[in-house]
Amino acid sequence: MHVLLLLGGMGVLYFGADWLVRGAARLASALGVSAIVVGLTVVSLGTSAPELVVCLVAALQGNSDLAMGNVMGSNLANLGLILGLTAVVRPLQVASRVTKREIPLMLIITALLYPLAMNGELDRLDGMALLVYLGAYLVFVFRTVVVEDPGVLGEYEEFAREAQHTDRGVRASDIGLVVAGCAGLVLGGYAIVEGAVYVADALGVPQVIIGLTLVAIGTSLPELATTLVAALRDESDIAVGNIIGSNIFNVAAILGITSIVTPVSVAPSVLSQELPAVLLVSLLVVPLARGGAITRWQGGVLLASYAGVGFWLL
Repeated sequence: MHVLLLLGGMGVLYFGADWLVRGAARLASALGVSAIVVGLTVVSLGTSAPELVVCLVAALQGNSDLAMGNVMGSNLANLGLILGLTAVVRPLQVASRVTKREIPLMLIITALLYPLAMNGELDRLDGMALLVYLGAYLVFVFRTVVVEDPGVLGEYEEFAREAQHTDRGVRASDIGLVVAGCAGLVLGGYAIVEGAVYVADALGVPQVIIGLTLVAIGTSLPELATTLVAALRDESDIAVGNIIGSNIFNVAAILGITSIVTPVSVAPSVLSQELPAVLLVSLLVVPLARGGAITRWQGGVLLASYAGVGFWLL
């Protein structure tokens, strides 16, 4: 029963995030907010909503290991599983800006967790530091996007285009989407945490492991769907940028917001195993993407690295 609760929660969470993003983008457009601002705020944060809700619920219930495992596992899944699988399906073109800018920024924010979490906890001051980094990142991207291809807006760029061309007032259906999306996120988040805690106890495994595997993959479903769609539409450059941006948001926004709401304890295994694993897979992407493309065999390397890291962590 609790396994069904876990799986059902993932489905509700997925649709909740989708409804929230669509409704919020349309509302922002109706209120005169530009597509760029929509893409950088409403859309970017909205697509990270599944991880955020699960982390908040887990941390507030005293399950910090599940929260940390979710973020670490989501970042691993984004790079190893989703990016690797997408490249195997269709080779991915990588713009120079991704290798010169986004990937280094991702490595910096990931490595920044070490000094912040060395005392075994991410407190409110640490959370504020992460949000300051996120703010600097958003300002940097906002300034860059003015003179670059608007494709850097992110994985839901079609919503930004939709918002840009929408010329109408606020509709009840838009508000309904936002309300339904928020409700879906909350209900799905609670269901996932309850189911995950039960599964961890039943199997006798640490909650951080469940967070790294089942919960992380479940909350990464939006990234998997949109990255595959972007690649199949020959928007592979966007697909790669999406994954990198998502990992930055996972660390800076999700851990930042969660630790401000309630301090998050950091298990020793996070610093000795999970975080090094994320850094290693992140570093692996650098040489693979430097040639301007991630080919099928390189996608296979990423998948193999994900499997290898998973075996090591388990």
